[in-house]
Amino acid sequence: MKSPEEISGLMARLDEVYPMDGVCYLHYDAPWHLLFATILSAQCTDDRVNQVTPGLFSQYPDLEAIAAADPVELEKCIKSTGFYHSKAMHIINSARVLLTKYGGELPESMESLTELPGVGRKTANLIRGHVFGIPSIIVDTHVKRVSGKLGLTENINPYKIEIDLSRQLPEEHWTRYNTQIIAHGRAVCVARSPKCGACRLAEFCFAYNSCFPRS
Repeated sequence: MKSPEEISGLMARLDEVYPMDGVCYLHYDAPWHLLFATILSAQCTDDRVNQVTPGLFSQYPDLEAIAAADPVELEKCIKSTGFYHSKAMHIINSARVLLTKYGGELPESMESLTELPGVGRKTANLIRGHVFGIPSIIVDTHVKRVSGKLGLTENINPYKIEIDLSRQLPEEHWTRYNTQIIAHGRAVCVARSPKCGACRLAEFCFAYNSCFPRS
């Protein structure tokens, strides 16, 4: 685990290199759009989801339409995102729960969100962070991988990583950290070929300094 001084320096560097706040890589106009886009993003890229959702939400413009959708027809809209059988049923059943239990509105509590079909902590935290403005640690593949390299966690279980990060990062940075780490993971800390020589987080990186210790 890093010292408070190291954490402060890392947060400042992230804000300097990736000055983004409130950015969400999944495009949405309504809160429920983000819910279903996030369900679709499982084992799929954000870019692919963003290509699919305009057609999906054009064909099914409200929760009532999705709740009444023929699963086979909905599957055709989302097939390119993969795992479309289960994703279609999660989306349809979640729409039905939102209409019958929550009056068509997204709940904001972790417990209520994770009771929706197809919704785990990552999706719930993303909704809480971006829709409700509740500071949330969102552990996706980039956060899992890069946080380990930065020495912020030794865990591989997403919930344990979430706990490790919540204990070290300032609460006001929680949601923004996810956005910044995704940007860093895509541009610099690429999984197969990290650009360590160009990394402005290198001084904070446990993996880098293990390979290239400072004298």
